[in-house]
Amino acid sequence: MKPLQWQHWNELAGWFRPETPGPLVGSHVIRTGNGELLTDCWPRPEVVLAACGGNYQLVGNPEAISSEELQALTPGFLLANNSFMPALRQVFTDQWTWPRIILELVEEKAHPHQSSLDLRLLTAGDTEMLSALSEDIQWISKTWGGPAGLAGSGCAWAAFMDAKVASIACPFYFGDRYEDIGIVTEPAFRGKGLAIACTSALIKDIFAKGHLPSWGTSPDNEPSLRIARKLGFQLQREDVLYVISSPVPKSAIRLES
Repeated sequence: MKPLQWQHWNELAGWFRPETPGPLVGSHVIRTGNGELLTDCWPRPEVVLAACGGNYQLVGNPEAISSEELQALTPGFLLANNSFMPALRQVFTDQWTWPRIILELVEEKAHPHQSSLDLRLLTAGDTEMLSALSEDIQWISKTWGGPAGLAGSGCAWAAFMDAKVASIACPFYFGDRYEDIGIVTEPAFRGKGLAIACTSALIKDIFAKGHLPSWGTSPDNEPSLRIARKLGFQLQREDVLYVISSPVPKSAIRLES
């Protein structure tokens, strides 16, 4: 698999369509320029790998990617259909899947927040504050190339408290039709409704673009599911991600040999 020059990325957009709610790794790479696309050959590839911040999406012919190429993937999470299972089982003998709950919102609902809340879009000038986020929530900027990319994206809403970024909602994946939402809140500021306030502002922006919001989480993440339900999200499907040489989430399921 070789990285494809960005000038050709748009030619592969059809490989990731039709878009569905949930992880949109390929579309996100093409739309935002963050990450990379790799192919087995060009200009007539048989398999395409989208990679962004430790998140992967494989599409095409499973026989066109080698065991060595799969083994070379850095730790992360992979979206692929069942046809790739034999190849993955051959390489990752200790294979785990991470169950996911995928939800969507088809109609905007108003969720007023307290007027005194310091809530606004992040700008490039907020990069330093994003860099200072607690380690366990720094993942929020991974698909945007890091704090500077997320701060300058024009897509992320944040609530500020005590002159700090307290909560953030952003498109973790930005697609042609869907924007899959990611949210984080600093532990010291949880339980104050900040996540709902940030996400409500983000949802308004998403609908204004003519896009639709989606939401992905694990079945054991009750706080995330509770927020999604309050905002009106409905179950779209259940899915899985493959765990690639990564610390295994506690809700992951080990596949039998």
